[in-house]
Amino acid sequence: MRWSADGLIAVTGATGRLGSRLAFRLAAEGAHQRLVVRDRSRVPRLSDGRPLPECEVVTADGYEDVAGMRAAFDGVQTAFLVSAKESADRVAVQTGAIDAAIAAGVERLVYVSFVGAAPNAVFTFARDHWATEQHLRRTGLRWTILRDNLYHQALASFVGPDDVIRGPAGDGLVASVAHDDVADVATAVLLDEKPRRHDGVTYDVTGPIALSLTHVAALLTLATGRQITYHAETVEEAYASRAALGATDVELAGWVSSYTAIAAGELAHVSHDVSRLVGRPARSFEQWLDDYPIEWEHLLSREPAGPD
Repeated sequence: MRWSADGLIAVTGATGRLGSRLAFRLAAEGAHQRLVVRDRSRVPRLSDGRPLPECEVVTADGYEDVAGMRAAFDGVQTAFLVSAKESADRVAVQTGAIDAAIAAGVERLVYVSFVGAAPNAVFTFARDHWATEQHLRRTGLRWTILRDNLYHQALASFVGPDDVIRGPAGDGLVASVAHDDVADVATAVLLDEKPRRHDGVTYDVTGPIALSLTHVAALLTLATGRQITYHAETVEEAYASRAALGATDVELAGWVSSYTAIAAGELAHVSHDVSRLVGRPARSFEQWLDDYPIEWEHLLSREPAGPD
C-alpha cells in the first residue's frame, strides 16, 4: 500500500475525464482520497460496481459553493484542483476554491493549468490560468502546477459533421497530450515519497511530438477510414462559423483563440516532464488513436459527408 506522504488527498472533478483517471490510480496505489463531486451517481467505481478502496465521497455544487467546498476540504492535507468551467468569472471561481482550501487547513495544492499561461497569452483561457496561478503563488500554500497542453481527445472533437477540422491555426503545431499521461504525472507528484521536491515547481505536460492540424487530420483519416481534412479559417470565418452554437462571448473567444494560439506557436513546445516523472515517454496522438478507439468512435458512426 502506497500512502501519500501528505495524508488525505482531495480530488476535485472526480467524475471528469482527468479526475476519474486520477482516482483510479490513487486507489490502485492504496492512497487515502476524498472525491469531490456534484453528482454521487457518477462517482468512479470498480468494474464490479464496488466503491474504490480507501475512498471517501463528498458533494459540493461546484466551486461556487463556498461552504460546500470548505466542508469538502476539511481534514484534507493535499488538494488536486482541476480548472473550472469556462466562464466570465472563472478566475474568481477558481481562486475562491483555493481560498476554501486554505480556510479548511489544506497544506498543499496541485493545480491543473495550461501551457504558456501568461497575462498576454493568445489563448484567452490561458490568461485565466495565469491569474489563478498568481493567486496560488501568493497564498503561502505549498503548491505544484501542472500546465497541460490541449488533450488528444480535444483534437478528435475538432472534427465537424462534414469531416472537416476548421479553425485559424494556420500551419502551427500543437503538442497535445493524453488524459492518462496527465493522470500519471499527477499520481507521481501526489504520491512521491519526497513530496517537497515538487513544491514551487511548474511542469509542462505535453505529448512527445508537435503536429499541425493537417497532420492530425491525416492520422484521423488513417484511423477512421474517413477522409478527414483541415481547413484553415480566418479569424473572422471562425467566429462566423461558430456564431449559431449558442455560446457566450467568453466561450467563443476561447474556442477561436485555441486555434490562433496554435498559429502563434504557443502550443508547439514539447516537454519531457512526462518521461521524467512517469518513467516512460508520453503517448503520441497516433499512439492514442491506437490505444483508445472508444474516445473517437463517434467519428465512425456518422453518416458520410455529402458533396460540397
